[in-house]
Amino acid sequence: MKILISNDDGIAANGIRVLTKSLSEDHEVYVVAPDRERSAAGHSLTLHTPLRVEELESISGAKRTWVTTGTPGDCVKIGISAILSEDEKPDLVISGINHGPNLGADILYSGTVSCAMEGAMMGIPSIAVSLASMQCEYEDFQHTGKFINEMLKHLKDFKFPSKTILNVNVPSLDVDDIAGVAITELGRKMFTDNYEKRVDPRGKVYYWMAGELISEPEGANTDIAAVRNNKISITPVTYEMTRTATMADLNKVLCDKDFCNWF
Repeated sequence: MKILISNDDGIAANGIRVLTKSLSEDHEVYVVAPDRERSAAGHSLTLHTPLRVEELESISGAKRTWVTTGTPGDCVKIGISAILSEDEKPDLVISGINHGPNLGADILYSGTVSCAMEGAMMGIPSIAVSLASMQCEYEDFQHTGKFINEMLKHLKDFKFPSKTILNVNVPSLDVDDIAGVAITELGRKMFTDNYEKRVDPRGKVYYWMAGELISEPEGANTDIAAVRNNKISITPVTYEMTRTATMADLNKVLCDKDFCNWF
């Protein structure tokens, strides 16, 4: 299988190197990644400045490796549309391994998830992978890399639904301490929206995000609950955002008395 790997932690991150090495043992791997950390970049694209691309000496067993000045979304978009030849076009896009979890509603900010979403938007099955830990040494990612390689073997007969990715979060535990795999829904938010107001040495006010962890209901089948219960969470996520069930009610309220006949 041909796999395009990208991330939001940048080309030098240990997570992308471990993932590339693990997958290159069984697959043809190509890497297009940002030249620096782009965490929480969301689904942004570069529109008003030139997007520069440089091919590097391949990392960790990849067939070819490129670095860009763009966002995670840029990397996948330009990789598929302009960089890779027809013979190199991917069967699968994988984003990660991210340094830190991407759970619940926080995925809306995630460059890792948006990177995979860009692949899905281009019609390619895509997976986002995160290690739910603030540790970022090379060895910390190795179990996650091996898990993803093994998971792909089980997914060979799985047909990815249109407009959908798999969002995978792996607890930062020894293999023997992981309690299994859970297919989950997205949780709510990981943290409250709290900001600490501080004053710098020059008397200027600034703010620091300082939210607290939100507890999940007991027995919840969410990604947040699964990781807290030492399970690997796999969540199918779609970017199809239309709430079709509401359309008829909205049409009745707004258009029942000719409000919708604007002209």
